[in-house]
Amino acid sequence: MDSKAAAISSPVPVAWYPTLAVFMLAIGLIVTASFFIYEATSSRRNRSLAKELTTGAIASLFLGFGSLFLLLASGVYV
Repeated sequence: MDSKAAAISSPVPVAWYPTLAVFMLAIGLIVTASFFIYEATSSRRNRSLAKELTTGAIASLFLGFGSLFLLLASGVYV
């Protein structure tokens, strides 16, 4: 069986990893800060579960991908 394995390459250029890490982590931290401000300043009766879940999911998404690109930029290949 003579099969050649195809090289695996990233869909994102390696030079973009640090920039993506910084921007995605910054956006994630800003959304996280807005979530905490929303929780601290709104009363229990005025809170919206949908808004809390949406904000938390967006912050989690940006912080997760930002951490991934930070690891990739620093040479830890996950």
